[in-house]
Amino acid sequence: MADTSGDLAPDRTGEAWTQPLESLDPSDGTLWSRGVLHDYLRRLREEDPVHWSPTGPSGPFWSVTKFDDIVAIDGNHQVFSSDRDIVVGDQPEGFAIKNFIQSDPPVHDVQRKSVSPAVAPARLADLEALIRQRTAAVLDGLPRNETFDWVDRVSIELTTQFLATLFDFPWEDRRLLPFWSDITTANEQAGNVTFPAEERERILMECLDYFSRLWAERAAAPPKFDFLSLLAHNPGTRDMLDDPMEFLGNILLLIVGGNDTTRNSMSGGVLFMNQFPGEWAKLKANPGLTMSLVPEIIRFQSPVAHMRRTALADFELRGRQIKKGDRVVMWYASGNRDGEVVERPDDFIIDRPRARHHVAFGFGIHRCMGNRAAELQLKILWEEILERFDRIELAGEPQRAVSNFILGYTKMPVRIPG
Repeated sequence: MADTSGDLAPDRTGEAWTQPLESLDPSDGTLWSRGVLHDYLRRLREEDPVHWSPTGPSGPFWSVTKFDDIVAIDGNHQVFSSDRDIVVGDQPEGFAIKNFIQSDPPVHDVQRKSVSPAVAPARLADLEALIRQRTAAVLDGLPRNETFDWVDRVSIELTTQFLATLFDFPWEDRRLLPFWSDITTANEQAGNVTFPAEERERILMECLDYFSRLWAERAAAPPKFDFLSLLAHNPGTRDMLDDPMEFLGNILLLIVGGNDTTRNSMSGGVLFMNQFPGEWAKLKANPGLTMSLVPEIIRFQSPVAHMRRTALADFELRGRQIKKGDRVVMWYASGNRDGEVVERPDDFIIDRPRARHHVAFGFGIHRCMGNRAAELQLKILWEEILERFDRIELAGEPQRAVSNFILGYTKMPVRIPG
């Protein structure tokens, strides 16, 4: 397929285009918050798709920015390891969590399999009516003709309710889940230096204490389908609490995975419909397009910007020599804008053919376990929006998170006429 991403020539006068190529470092966590990350990634795709950056948070790393190269690396866990670190920077030795996405087989396979029944198709089918009921209630409670924050009132609330169900978490404390999620990803390794490391560790130890108490309750009770009960009763994971950092790591993985990605896609979809109003008209005329709308939102947002691997052996890619021990960062947000694979990649097109042909969920053994759960929540949200609102208007510029890992929104002012 021809690269049509340049049909509308990008502005090449900004910082991404005027500095020396060798100094380009897409791991700067402010790039997303300042709205220039995609410029950096575009230049790397065009000029140096396997790029060596000497200045990452923990030293030099490779940036891989083309769709097919990302798929090749993500599908080759024998050479590219996830063990311990999946973001650009290395975790501090004194506070390094472990979890199954930061593991290789066989540990990865055992731990992932233990919790996957919580988001299996049959379980999601059982939860669909409840998700729809809660979504309708949240949307019905929104004000008309006044500005409010979509992130807090809708995106965080809906994903938190669903996550609380997956954990069977105390309902009155459910807002602790997005709080812990935000603390988890607010770290220097992910490009955010705004939060003190000592305070982050203190809060996450409180999270560990809270979930340790819940674990004891679930271990003593009959098995159920929530994450904690599944972990506590599976022979391969029932001793996980003996390694507190592994237990904490898996809890945080499930919180972040179940919260940040869906939450930011819920916000991103509203933003994109305002940026591309013709697509909203198209959806109103044909509500059946929600089936292709959802993966297009996920592709266009790419809520997880990257995943990092560590080379276990020397490897050649596009003529570049990756050495054993090198950090290799797959920029999903770039692969999803690769014009050699995605036609008109910088346009939001809700009836895109092969809409699910994206790398936002990763590829291979680490492909997102909860991808179907995310798609279901987004599908229901947009079906219920169509039932109620003629439009949702952006009432100001959204505020973006400081991160090179989670491409998120902290606030999004909107107004619903009516």
